[in-house]
Order: sequence, then structure tokens, then C-alpha cells
Amino acid sequence: MTTYAAGLRVSEVCQLRIADLLSDRHQIHVVQAKGKKDRYTLLSPRLLEELRGYWRLYRPKDWLFPSALLPDRPLTCGAVQRAFTAAVTRAGLPDRGGIHSLRHSFATHLLEAGVDLLTLQRLLGHSRLTTTTTYLHVRQERLDHVSSALDLIDFSRARQSA
Repeated sequence: MTTYAAGLRVSEVCQLRIADLLSDRHQIHVVQAKGKKDRYTLLSPRLLEELRGYWRLYRPKDWLFPSALLPDRPLTCGAVQRAFTAAVTRAGLPDRGGIHSLRHSFATHLLEAGVDLLTLQRLLGHSRLTTTTTYLHVRQERLDHVSSALDLIDFSRARQSA
């Protein structure tokens, strides 16, 4: 849920510390992300409630998702990927891209909700806009409802003003 809700890479979700959750600002501070850059992404109220429930149950100290074997260390990327694959299998879903597909879904769903590309670029932590565009997948249902640009022109108004 955290990976999808914030558009995180698996390595970023593993490295989250409790202090990185800025609940008053509804942001997650992603420290030393890919390219050694910090960034801020979304902390939705719904995710925050889920994480508060998780915290009350497990009481992690520093790492948001500590290793079960070594609590002073974060979960490994491999452990998270295996847990995701097992959940997909249990749910009977097709495996399409592993846990990274949640990051793609985050970007696509925000685009479909009207979020502009430059905002998506910042949320995803991309240096180049072309990298962000590779994350965007438009569903066929959305394409089925798009009108031609020609159909958007009001020719009756154009003739009246001529």
C-alpha cells in the first residue's frame, strides 16, 4: 500500500524511517533516493491511518518496516519483492512487472485524475521528463472516450465572427 500510495521504488520503501513521515504536511520525505537526491512525495490521509494502525500493532522503533530477523535493520528489497509476488499469487492475479508495477500504476492513475506531468516528475523524483513519460500507460477505456480535436472546434461561432 505504501509503495503504491506514494509512488515509491522498492528500495525507497525499504529505507523509510518513521521520521520520514511528515504527517502534518501529508508528505513522505524520501531520503537519498536514486541519484542521491532527496524528494518529497504524497502521504495520503488513508495511508497515514493504515500506517498508524500498523505502528500501534508492531511498534517499529526507527525503520518503518524493520527486518523480522534483524530489527535494527530495514527489510531487504528481496523480502519485499517476495512478499509482493506471494500476495499476487494468492490473489490469483497475473504477475505483470513485479512490485515496480505499483509505481507505474501510481503515475498512470494520477495522470488520469488530471495531475500534470511536471508534478508527476517531481513526485517520482525523475531528473528528465522523458523518464516520467515511460511510466504512463493510458487504459483503452480512457482512449475510447477521447474526442478528436476537430470535434472540439465550434464552427458555428467561427462562421458567425467571419
